[in-house]
Order: sequence, then C-alpha cells, then structure tokens
Amino acid sequence: MPKMKTKRGAAKRFKVTGSGKVKRSRAYRRHILTTKSRKRKRHLRHAGMVAAANERAVKSLLPYL
Repeated sequence: MPKMKTKRGAAKRFKVTGSGKVKRSRAYRRHILTTKSRKRKRHLRHAGMVAAANERAVKSLLPYL
C-alpha cells in the first residue's frame, strides 16, 4: 500500500502539540486592521486550539503529524 499524502493546506494551518491537541492560528488579522481595536489585534496574535468536535477531522488530513 502506498504512503498516505498529507493535505498540504492543512499542514500549513495546523500543528499538533505534544499532548496531541491541534493548534491553530486565529482569523481576522490579515487586512483592514485600522478599524480593529489594539486590544482585539493583540488577542488575535495568540494561537487557539481546534475544538474537540473538529479535532478528528483535522487529524485525518495530517496522517503523519
């Protein structure tokens, strides 16, 4: 059986932590930043975790991570 291919788009967006959770970056910080408050932009810097309901789906896109 051939190797499974990693979905490259998902590999660029998600990282698996040591405990097995999936880390993600936050949305809404690409453009039109002048209308967003300093506090909002600061909080968007910090990574979030993928919800437990979606974790299995994301991990299926990343077979070797």
